[in-house]
Amino acid sequence: MKRVFAALLCVGGALAASADSARADLSLAMFEQSGCAYCIMWDNQIGPIYPKTTEGAVAPLRKFQLRETLPAGIDLKSPPQFTPTFVLLRDGVEVDRLEGYPGEDFFWGLIGKMLKQQPEWARYLDQEGGLGK
Repeated sequence: MKRVFAALLCVGGALAASADSARADLSLAMFEQSGCAYCIMWDNQIGPIYPKTTEGAVAPLRKFQLRETLPAGIDLKSPPQFTPTFVLLRDGVEVDRLEGYPGEDFFWGLIGKMLKQQPEWARYLDQEGGLGK
């Protein structure tokens, strides 16, 4: 009986750990470069509020310089060519991409469309009682 209980406890713990890690593995990479007017606009219009939104909770922002070497564990379909470029990453692997900053109004819709296709979006809304941005 003790073995069965211990096995169930291990399985439950592994499932909980995998669910927690799945949530933490989604991120939004922003590729930028010095002097980029659109990067500055994004930083002014979106940057301060992004971490406070559902989008920021589901896919925390990670910033990278366009011309710098990527850290190990980041796998993109192709190198970004424009700034800003926003790349949705799952476990460091590119899932989707938005090239350029289309302005505040369009940014939220386009990023939201990318995120709403991910299981973390529904899971986060369920946990937060259906609250969105």
